[in-house]
Amino acid sequence: MSGLILLMIAAAAAFAFWSASRAAAERAGRIGRQACRAAGVQWLDQTVHAAGLRLRRGDDGRLGFERSFRFEYSEDGVERHVGRLVLHGERLVSFSGPVRAADTLPQ
Repeated sequence: MSGLILLMIAAAAAFAFWSASRAAAERAGRIGRQACRAAGVQWLDQTVHAAGLRLRRGDDGRLGFERSFRFEYSEDGVERHVGRLVLHGERLVSFSGPVRAADTLPQ
């Protein structure tokens, strides 16, 4: 019986991690699209790719996941450029991408 309870707890933790990862990827996609739209460049492949995950303390001192994503964009429709963004929870920590978009991103 206790083995079943431990299995259910592990499954719930895995589902929570997966759900938070999906939510972060969707937020990163919205930020990437918004940045490309603001800069007047083409957002390629219509998606972001997870590039990294690590534990990091937030400003309040609590541990949380910091997720890195990358996306591709094109200024002229020929050359591809890589943009990167880092989210700590829901907060945008770092962004590099279309230059004109940096001032319009949500913090």
